[in-house]
Amino acid sequence: MPKLKIRFKCSECSNIGYLSAKNPKNTTEKLELNKYCKWCKKSILHKEVKVK
Repeated sequence: MPKLKIRFKCSECSNIGYLSAKNPKNTTEKLELNKYCKWCKKSILHKEVKVK
């Protein structure tokens, strides 16, 4: 099964700053990672959103 392209959206300012890929067979739930947001200028929780 091919990897799906995903984006990470900042939970505070809602800007999308990171792109990644995941294997939906291995990771069924949505990813949530602490990443640096260049608009908020701090590390904040980023949640997975689909690429349109």
